[in-house]
Amino acid sequence: MNFPSRLVEDAVTEISKLPGIGKKTALRLVLHLLKEEEQTTELLAKALFKLRAEIKYCKHCHNISDDDICAICSSTVRDKSMICIVESSSDVMAIENTSQYYGLYHVLGGVISPIEGIGPSDLNIDSLLERMAGNEVKEVILALNSTMEADTTSFYLTKKLKNFDVKITSIARGVPIGGELEFTDEITLGRSILRRVSYE
Repeated sequence: MNFPSRLVEDAVTEISKLPGIGKKTALRLVLHLLKEEEQTTELLAKALFKLRAEIKYCKHCHNISDDDICAICSSTVRDKSMICIVESSSDVMAIENTSQYYGLYHVLGGVISPIEGIGPSDLNIDSLLERMAGNEVKEVILALNSTMEADTTSFYLTKKLKNFDVKITSIARGVPIGGELEFTDEITLGRSILRRVSYE
């Protein structure tokens, strides 16, 4: 790709490093910013600098937060007897958007992956066990992705949590609404059959 300016090329190179953005999309964004008023670019740059400088992670659940304790953990209406374990803050946002869960969360910060050199000590597991020691939690929900690494992590967590008097559950996995069986992968379909429920 030929660029009319080294400055444009540098901007495209940096923006294309973002997930899901290729060189062509990055170029469109750069050209768009050049057409906008200079203040627009300044506001964007300031917002990004402020994000990196001031963002915090909740001391309890490790979710992205503006304060030391996030709004969910500090809420007086959340059910503190339930903790939903997720991989990342984006998972918290996805579950919150369903408006179906009113407990607390714990963000692991990833999953166990020996291939990538990620072990249990690299995740927020010790802080989870510290939270469990308070005896306030009655149920832990494993809401990890459907991958081999996530299954390994769930197995590891289940072993660790058995030392506590707590109910361990996992989110249901199955055929999505509107999905067709012939296009559903074998693992999902198999789990749907194994975890079938009574038809009412």
